[in-house]
This record gives sequence, C-alpha cells and structure tokens, in this order.
Amino acid sequence: MDHVRSVAVNFLIPAGAAFDPDGQFGIASVLAEMLTRGAGERDSRQLSLALDNLGVDRSESAGVVNLRLGGSALARNVLPLLDIYADILLRPRLPEEELEPVQSLALQEIESLEDSPQGKVMVELHRRHYPAPLNKDRRGRAEDLESLTIQAVRAQYEKFIRPNRAILSVAGNIEWEPLKARVEQLFGGWSPGDIPDVVPQPHQPTSAHLNKDSAQTQIAFAYPSVPMGHPDYFAARAAEGVLSGGMSARLFTEVREKRGLCYSVGVRHETFRDRGTMIGYAGTGPDRAQQTLDVTLAELRKLKDGVTADEIDRVKAGLKSSLIMAEESTGARASSIASDWYFLGRVRSFDEIQAGINALTPAAVMAHLERYPVRDVTLVTLGRHPLTIPA
Repeated sequence: MDHVRSVAVNFLIPAGAAFDPDGQFGIASVLAEMLTRGAGERDSRQLSLALDNLGVDRSESAGVVNLRLGGSALARNVLPLLDIYADILLRPRLPEEELEPVQSLALQEIESLEDSPQGKVMVELHRRHYPAPLNKDRRGRAEDLESLTIQAVRAQYEKFIRPNRAILSVAGNIEWEPLKARVEQLFGGWSPGDIPDVVPQPHQPTSAHLNKDSAQTQIAFAYPSVPMGHPDYFAARAAEGVLSGGMSARLFTEVREKRGLCYSVGVRHETFRDRGTMIGYAGTGPDRAQQTLDVTLAELRKLKDGVTADEIDRVKAGLKSSLIMAEESTGARASSIASDWYFLGRVRSFDEIQAGINALTPAAVMAHLERYPVRDVTLVTLGRHPLTIPA
C-alpha cells in the first residue's frame, strides 16, 4: 500500500475458545492476555514501553477458533515490531504474579454480562444454536477461571501456540523482501506441534427463555445460511443488507419506524468455515415482544417474495464503500487478508470481490432465498415472558 505511511501486523493462531479443555473454559482469553505480560528479556512494563515507544496501537483477543494478536504502527517500525512479537509468541514469560490480575479482569467481564442483557441473550443463543465446540464463549465460566493455575496456562501455551495453521498478515507501506527475510529469521525455527482441528459435534439447536423481571424483553434468533466461499455468499450478504443495511432497510423501517415496536432491531451474517448463520436481535417492551418477533420474522420470510432493484443498488453501494474503505486502512486490509487465508486458503483480489458485488441482482438474491429460506429458527429470549415462533 504505497500511498500510506503505516503498517498493520496481524497474527491468527488456532488456539481460541474452541480448544479450551473441560474445566478450563476461558483459558484462551487468559492466555491471550498473559502473552503480553512480559516476553524475552522484558518484563510486563518493559514490554508495554517497548511497544509504546514504537507507537504501536495493539490488541490481543481470543475468538472461537483463533487467538488474534497484532497492532498498527508507522511503516518504518515494522521490523522491530515483528522482533517484539517474536518474543511474545515464542518466548513469553507467563509470570505467575500476573495471573491473578488477569483472572480478575476476566471475571469482571463475565460479571458485566449481568448489566448487558443483549450480550447475555446473545451468549445463550450461540451456546444453543451452534454445536460444540463452536458454541463456547470466549469469556469462559467463573468457576473455571477462578481455579486456573499458572501451570495450566503454560501447558495451554506449550500445546497450542505453534506454527501449525498459524497466519501472519502484514499490510501497509512495506518492502516485501526485507520483510520476508526477517519473518524467516524470527519464526523459521518455530517448532510445530500436534494441534487438533476443530470438529463440530452432532447437535440439535434448542430454543430457550431466560426469566428476568425486566422492563425490556431481549429477543435473539438464528437460522442457517451459507459460509464465506459459498457461491451464494454475496447473495446472503445482500439479503442481510436489504434487511439491516442502514435506516432505510426493511427491518428498521417496518418494525421500528412504521409500527414503533422496538428500539433496536437487525440481522447480521456470521460465518465459520463450514457454515453460515443469520443472527437476529430485537429489544422491546414486554407488552410488544411477541408482536415484534412476529413482524420481524414475517419481514424476513417475505423477502423471498421480492427484492427491488433500488434495494440491491443500495446494498451494492454499501458493500463497495466498505471494500474501498478497507483498501485504504492498513488494519482492515491486514484483517481481511488473514480472514481470506483462514476461510479460503487464498487472498481475494479487489477485482474479484468487486465482481462478486457487481453480479448481485434481485433475481440472484431471490434465488438464494428460495434455496435458503428462513427455517429451523433457534430462539432465545430474556425477560418476563417466553415467546413463541410464529408458524
């Protein structure tokens, strides 16, 4: 990206929550945090200062499948930045005295769900809709976090922080040959391990109601779609856009604006390697909750009866804007490169993605919805009264 003066570095390591052992749910998130609490010759404070001195805007987190670590900095600092991340990944200290504060932060995040009913209902939806181990929440369980030992964290590191299926993406104003040589120098001796793959278990999704004497009812639902890489992927994204792509989208207009049923409503497309899902949410009062669910699902089901050219044009404009903005951001570009390699085993070009967007038509989207209608809905609600899925 010759037009920028920054660089973004993104590591994906297959060591996410799906690999948390029984009795240690949440260890992936603890490990992600512990990795930056000292590495190589630097203790926790020295490591933070070294990254700050390079002007690194960094983050580390655990997803369902992968740990994600990395940061953005000035392009001239990319090689020393990689030096530091080599220490973080290959020579972390994992100091025992840092475990308790990391556990405390993790427990506070779990407790914060009690103040976030939307977050709580979404965690339960994922747990019930997806098969194990894809249904594990990165936050883990309080009782497991409290009993974690530094020996368990170190054992998790030794087993899973390996180069097997790890991905490093770099985007920005870089010189390729020096970058490639430094990566080979730093990581060429990284020893592989015996890393299991994520194998979803047989599973039947179940709906549920979480009883809470609340002034609001939280509604979350999910139903099958297509994953990234499927021929219908862009059509699925277009359906998402027609329903939720801005204030002129159908759900906002029909459920919120015209009827005033809820303060928030929308759907989004979510993908794993082997499956895609449409995830929906609405927040409303108890007296309007069932009507909100009825109207929302009716709008989703009605979509296959007709999509207008204007709606598709609006969706295409939004997707292209996102694509162009991602091309101009080193962080977004590094993230998309890593995601492409993870999901597809290759990196899509700008032209390929744009061609997929340009090919969208009302007929293509409606054909997709005929093949993948709203079906097998998993419903999770939180509030005073349970709701029922309309026939």
